[in-house]
Amino acid sequence: MLYDVPAPAKINLFLHVTGRRDDGYHLLETVFRFVDLCDTLSFDARSDGRIVREGPAMAGLAPEDDLVVRAARALQRATGTSLGAHISYTKRIPSGGGLGGGSSDAATTLIALNRLWGTGLGRDALMALARPLGADVPVFIYGQPAFARGIGDEFEAVQLPERAYLVVQPTQNVPTSAVFSSPDLTRNSPCVKMPVFADWQEINAPDDGLFKDGMFGRNDLSPVVFAAYPRVGQAHEWLTQQGLTARMSGSGSCLFVEFVTLQQAVKHRQEFISKIPSRENDDAAVIRNVWACPGLLDHPLRHWISS
Repeated sequence: MLYDVPAPAKINLFLHVTGRRDDGYHLLETVFRFVDLCDTLSFDARSDGRIVREGPAMAGLAPEDDLVVRAARALQRATGTSLGAHISYTKRIPSGGGLGGGSSDAATTLIALNRLWGTGLGRDALMALARPLGADVPVFIYGQPAFARGIGDEFEAVQLPERAYLVVQPTQNVPTSAVFSSPDLTRNSPCVKMPVFADWQEINAPDDGLFKDGMFGRNDLSPVVFAAYPRVGQAHEWLTQQGLTARMSGSGSCLFVEFVTLQQAVKHRQEFISKIPSRENDDAAVIRNVWACPGLLDHPLRHWISS
């Protein structure tokens, strides 16, 4: 049995939409980073081949729609194993927040069951199983901070410094499909080479704990989200009023602020948590949750997979 296996959230340090393919998929450039805000999953092997799940995360979610179940069944089909699994999981990563929670859960399921069942697939084989499950699942199998191109599944490892983040959850969730189908989404950002991002990081290294020039690039999805989901825009505006440079992660509602140290992130959270204008049970609520999280240098399960 495998207990309390982590599934970390991701943030997109920037996200540029550079085009759109004939099949409707968007061409992206982004840098993925994992952060220590994790769901946890536990796995117990079954001899009857069944995939059984339990926990509050499953409320109202049919098995065929659960990425964890779909990932387990994909690994069964690919390897021909006769084993099944009892899976329970606890959610901390908010849904619809652009943090990749469901994708991360699916990736952790592939990695953990590959280990528990002894099926022995390497990283490339697991990434091939991950791609049909969702656009963000492969990066969690890749296991390193990555500069991504294509439809977000062409990866190049990128070195990132130690950083910490405030992750802020507004009171509105954002469905990915609605954002990418918006006629207001711009799809012509110029391409950026990874060395440009690396050079920018070096030039803009913090001085005395302060960043010299904000964050690299932008999130091209933000204007669409802020217009269609006003509480996300209001949360961003409120963070700006507190003197913080915030950015939306991915296509979802969550925002993040980067700090040099975790101590700084914790301090800022403590300073402004009491100033949040309204809370979850208020009809006018803007912000629901705030976490202070270290950035991870690697996925915590990276070395569970042979390369």
